[in-house]
Parts: sequence; structure tokens; C-alpha cells
Amino acid sequence: MRIERNLGMNLVRATEAAALRAGRFMGRGDKNAADQAAVDAMRFTLDGVPMDGIVVIGEGEKDEAPMLYTGERIGTGEDPQVDIAVDPVEGTTLLAEGMPGAIAVVAIAERGSLYSWEGIAYMDKLVVGEAASGSVDINAPVKENIHNVAKALRRHVEDITVVVLDRPRHTDLIRQIRETGARIKLILHGDVSAGVMTSVDDPPADMLMGIGGAPEAVITACAMKCLGGDIQCKLWARNDEEQAVITERGLDMTKVYHIDDLVQSDNVFFAATGITPGEFLQGVHYYSGGASTHSVVMRASSGTVRYITSRHRWDKLMRISGVDYVHTDDSDSV
Repeated sequence: MRIERNLGMNLVRATEAAALRAGRFMGRGDKNAADQAAVDAMRFTLDGVPMDGIVVIGEGEKDEAPMLYTGERIGTGEDPQVDIAVDPVEGTTLLAEGMPGAIAVVAIAERGSLYSWEGIAYMDKLVVGEAASGSVDINAPVKENIHNVAKALRRHVEDITVVVLDRPRHTDLIRQIRETGARIKLILHGDVSAGVMTSVDDPPADMLMGIGGAPEAVITACAMKCLGGDIQCKLWARNDEEQAVITERGLDMTKVYHIDDLVQSDNVFFAATGITPGEFLQGVHYYSGGASTHSVVMRASSGTVRYITSRHRWDKLMRISGVDYVHTDDSDSV
């Protein structure tokens, strides 16, 4: 069933709610409490959206954290029937340690169109923006891909910025990128934000390369559907146990998953709200009596991308929402 209604504003209310609640935990060192606050607020808001949703990409199975779990039914139960991909806090460590770049994110697409990860937590990824779409191949050498992106963008290789997660597994990848002369932006967490950054206006990065979360690959693909960018992935086993799962299920480690494998629909919505300040989205700003948020909401079928700055008044918002945005369980009332 096609999604005829524009549900984007409903989704961004859910990411705003998650960000407003989770932002209270910035720098407090408690990832699970921050995640739980975001999950509760996002679930409450999504349950009021006029849709029959099933969570296909949740967060709990991989992280053993409070979850919007895979298979959970979300929404009012009426049409349209949709798949949902959520990450109430993308970058829980960033939030807990008070570092930049944590966001709340949700995406939906027609029922049956989102790739459900196969129990393998990680994928090798290559993400580029629309101008470089079609110019890369994840099986090609690193140098060739960077040169092809430079050519597509009509720049020198030295002008290209590649985002890479700062992990020991990427030592050789980083070496190869450096040998080309391209610039590198190392990030600690948050490869959804990093992938999306390649496709926004005046992008702070041109490519994302390396191994990151498989669920995050699907969420990134939803954003790329809306923005016109490209993503390619391959399964990556981090240990012997996952390699055994791959063998048992007959999964092909050499298979390249293209964007249409990850999201088999052009009827896609994506919304995200900044929790801590970042290059992609600003963080939640609290002030007396309320807070402000910075969000993006996208629709693939129309190509519309909206950036939304919202001001929230606690006295009115909490009267109608049923969510306590002011206090956490261990905080003192004023």
C-alpha cells in the first residue's frame, strides 16, 4: 500500500520528542538512561501517528539497551502499512560523554521494502552524494574510488574529504586514503550522520568509507533515497561466531547491497533531530520555560528536504503531550 499522506511532520515530532528527553542526559555518563528516555518519548509519539507500522530496524537486539524492538507494532493501526527504522539516539556514547553529533532519527517506507539485517551487526560501506552517484564501486581500490569522486565533483583529490570511523580495523583503509592525498575526517561514532553529511547542501564531507553498523546502513539508505545519494555495502563478520552464522545461513559475504536492495521503495520518509551540537544538525538548547530543536525531514517521492527550527514551551507542550520533558528520575525540581 502506497503512503499517500505526507507523514514527515508526524515523524519529526517523534524525533523532536526523543531529542528533548535525551538531551537532558548530555555528559552525564549514562548511555542506557539517555537511550531509555529517548525510546519512551519516541514510542509515545509514534504510537499516535496514523499508520500501521512494524519496526524492522530497531536498536535493542544489537546493543542490549532499552529498545524499540524489531517486530514491535507502532502507530494507530490504520493504513498505510509501513516498515519503520529507528535509532532514538544515534551516538549514545557521544551523548553520554557530552560530545558533538548525537541525533534522534526515524525513517519509514512501504511495508516489506526495508532490508532486515541478517543478525550480522556490521557492514562495509561506501556512501557518496548525488553528484558522485554512479562513480564508485565498493569492490574497486580505495584510490580509484577517491579519484572517481574527485572527477565527478570536478575537484582535485586533495579537496576530497573522506569520513571514517576511528577504529583499529580501519588502519589500512586510513593509510590508503592518506596515500591518495585526500583529507580524512575521523569520527568516534555516528555513521548515519556521517553518511547523510555527504549529500546535504554544502556538504562537510564527500565520502564515507569503512565498516559500521548494518542497521545504520538501512537508515542511511533511506536518507540517500530522499537526497539522491548512493550507498553500497557488504556484510562483515567481526568474529568467528558471526562467520558461523553467515555460513549456516548461506549468506554471501561478497554480495554488494545497493541502495535498492536496502530500500526497495521510492516512497520513503526520513526525519532527524539534533541532540548534541554537530555539523549536520544543531543540538537541543534549553532555556527558562522551554527549549529549541533543529531537525530535518525529507520525502523521497517529492524530493523535498525541510530544515525545521522549533521552539517548545513546557507549560503548553507538557499539557497536551503526556511526556515530562523537564525532569529526569534523579533530578531535583526547581
